[in-house]
Amino acid sequence: MNGQIVLQDRITPGRTVLVALSLCGLLSGGLVSSRAMAQAPVGQAQQLPTTSLRAGMHLITAEVARTPQEHAIGLMWRKDMPTNHGMIFVFPKAGVQCFWMKNTLLPLSIAFINDQGKVVNVDEMKPQTEESHCSVEPVRYVLEMNTGWFAKRGIKAGSLIQGGPFEVR
Repeated sequence: MNGQIVLQDRITPGRTVLVALSLCGLLSGGLVSSRAMAQAPVGQAQQLPTTSLRAGMHLITAEVARTPQEHAIGLMWRKDMPTNHGMIFVFPKAGVQCFWMKNTLLPLSIAFINDQGKVVNVDEMKPQTEESHCSVEPVRYVLEMNTGWFAKRGIKAGSLIQGGPFEVR
């Protein structure tokens, strides 16, 4: 693991947070609570750069969450989201990714996606809950959309997502 410890902890409302700390005594010579590193401003939604994705003939505008801080905040505090908009979470390495919905006001659908853009599994998430929703196998990408978005369009395990971080096949 190249001298790093990877801590995975669902410590902040909304998202799984990955924190890599060096064994060489970074951050004042010891492990710092990941809770202190990834707190979202209460009641404030983040706005991130977007990318274009495709699911079959359906176009998606997805905000891109790349950092542990962006993962932690995710879609928290949003009161609405346009129909074909969502957020794609990009992780540095494939792993079993788990999400929860504390402080997330919108019901969401979630798709766990492998490196080739293939949907591994899809789930529905109720707002403001702490129930875990996890990928059934290691993935690097997770796409959140409004509730029912994937089901209404027939997108399920085995479907392909293209554009953004995925090569067109």
